[in-house]
Amino acid sequence: TILGARLLAVEGVWQRGDGDVRHLLAQRFTNLNPLLGRLPTESRDFR
Repeated sequence: TILGARLLAVEGVWQRGDGDVRHLLAQRFTNLNPLLGRLPTESRDFR
């Protein structure tokens, strides 16, 4: 389900409001949980 997704793709349309405000009007959600554990990651040191 979407509410239980840990990795989620969202497709939609960006809407621009006043100033720097932006909204994403979501049209489609895709649960990408099956990709978790298979995505390549690199170690990073953020100190």
